[in-house]
Amino acid sequence: MKFIVSSTGLFSHLQAISRVINSKNSLPILDCFLMELRDGTLSITASDSETTLSTSLEVNESDGDGQLAIASKTILDALKEIPEQPLTFLVDTDNLEITVKYQNGQYSLMGQNADEYPQAPGLGANAVNVTLDAAVLSNGINRSLFATADDELRPVMNGIYFDITTEDITFVASDGHKLVRNKTLAAHGDEKAAFILPKKPATLLKNLLPKEQGDIQIGFDNRNATFTMENYQMVCRLIEGRYPNYNSVIPQDNPYRITIDRAMMISALRRVSVFSSQASSLIKLGLSKDRIQISAQDIDFSTSAEETLICQYDGNPMSIGFKSTFLIDILNNIASQEVIVELADPSRAGVIVPVEQEENEDLLMLLMPMMLND
Repeated sequence: MKFIVSSTGLFSHLQAISRVINSKNSLPILDCFLMELRDGTLSITASDSETTLSTSLEVNESDGDGQLAIASKTILDALKEIPEQPLTFLVDTDNLEITVKYQNGQYSLMGQNADEYPQAPGLGANAVNVTLDAAVLSNGINRSLFATADDELRPVMNGIYFDITTEDITFVASDGHKLVRNKTLAAHGDEKAAFILPKKPATLLKNLLPKEQGDIQIGFDNRNATFTMENYQMVCRLIEGRYPNYNSVIPQDNPYRITIDRAMMISALRRVSVFSSQASSLIKLGLSKDRIQISAQDIDFSTSAEETLICQYDGNPMSIGFKSTFLIDILNNIASQEVIVELADPSRAGVIVPVEQEENEDLLMLLMPMMLND
């Protein structure tokens, strides 16, 4: 088997799918890429047994078809240093010896038997199919991924919940302290359906989608989902279980509303949070008419800070505590210039929404308060 392929083209495809591969694998073959040559097209697959990512590229010329597995770290490190030029792969299909010839030299390495490579599972007959624009899917994942949990006891919280109806699709993520609900009206399903996408495949999609254009085909059943993009296809195991009723935890009637410049608030939080307790990262928001005082203190080290910002607020004076790192994360994941913080009382969750929602989007973020000692 022989084929000639562009060095940078091959390297960029290998690098993109290599993120699937774990540093330690239960099956040694999963340290490899699976390469398959068919009719002048080279298909490359990487897997960690739960998530499989594949891509294909046209070769310049080829002779013979076949498949083999090749050590991922070796080939990536070898190609990294080669500038753009044609690479000639010569594969002895009997003993799986691989010779890679380039302008000034050659590499020799051993392949492995491709038959040992695990096959990606197919979808069942009851699979549901949805089509989403790449930008819409990318936006939904980017906005919600930071709020997913790392909870061994409640695995359903460790992913992004796709809530599909005939009118819209809602992306939800929560770790019990913060919650993101991002509803998009730019896509919908043919029926009511839902699935929970784990954090690792969601992160892989986050990296792949910015380079994609057009529609993404999503198919899923009770166990697995497939994402078919222009250049890549991903098959992943879903998180099984029932996602909690997220709408029931969002407080509906919040009489106190603060409108404030988002960038100004983030800067102030970053400055003041330096002086908060390292254990709790607690910051206190003191509200009075058209003013918000952000303060923090660390009693153990006798440090404190406070800063006052102008905002729009005409409710009763009130103080509420939040974890500064969570509040900064939430504000960083909203795009609008100004945000509205809706509050009911210091013991109930704060709801944060952009003043101007993006087109066909309804974004809401929620943060649970922390107890104040005073």
